[in-house]
Amino acid sequence: MLVRDRYLAVTSVAHVTGVAHALTRNASVPGPTSAGETVAAPPARGPATLPSPGSVIRAVPAVRADPVPPAPAEPAPATKGRRRGRADRGPGRRELRRQETRARIVDAAADLFAERGFDAVSVMEIAKRAGVVEKTVFNHFPVKEGLVFDADPPMRAALLDAVRRRPSGESVSAAAGSFVVSAVSMLGSPEAADGVARMARIVRGSRILQVREREILVELTDSLAGLVAEETGAHPGEVEPRLAAHAVLGLYASLLELARDRVLDGVESQELTAELLYQGRRGLSLLQFGLAGYAKRR
Repeated sequence: MLVRDRYLAVTSVAHVTGVAHALTRNASVPGPTSAGETVAAPPARGPATLPSPGSVIRAVPAVRADPVPPAPAEPAPATKGRRRGRADRGPGRRELRRQETRARIVDAAADLFAERGFDAVSVMEIAKRAGVVEKTVFNHFPVKEGLVFDADPPMRAALLDAVRRRPSGESVSAAAGSFVVSAVSMLGSPEAADGVARMARIVRGSRILQVREREILVELTDSLAGLVAEETGAHPGEVEPRLAAHAVLGLYASLLELARDRVLDGVESQELTAELLYQGRRGLSLLQFGLAGYAKRR
């Protein structure tokens, strides 16, 4: 894979995050079928069954929705054949140079952040390492945090897509929660472990990135709540859409932090995948069947 493609598909800091794969929407997440069903504990150190790969996600993670098939193109007039032929050849030299410059900036930032931490590295140092001027870095990334987090995380589109495509009779919490469990559990895959660990160290070592990550969670919550409100026809001020969205994103944040903790503790990939699936199913059970029976005082 070319460096520029790695940026587009995987992350804005390729060396930091690594690669994981999320499930497509139609993949199932085994779990309890009723509120009273017990979730089986994960094996101590046995091989875990990995979900089949789909879209690429970050260690944040951010997941891309399944692309919508393009409509058949109308035949171009004969007089435009030459112009259409140029378009078919892909990006021109100028665009390729732009992508290569962006990739150099990304790689330089990743190396510096891993060496010294996000807060200790200046944009000028990133530019120098990448062989460009400081203004070029800002042309590609208007804010420094953009080198770590996308301005519009692909996770948002994929999460909303999972909700929109759910079958009749399935709740928002079931659809969105199943998607979250499937996606985050893939952070336990062998190819993701190093990236998850490096991302965890960088984010946890920077107050700025921690604040930005919380802002992203709020934005994701707002987007999901808006979709739920639109679907249900909820009136302004009704709490149910936002409550449902907070619950789903709470599960996401909890599993993400669990993945980071375990990777930093040296937990192996198969064991981590099993634990993420186990804890994810427990959380999904609460989302689907409610909190009425949880943590009752004895």
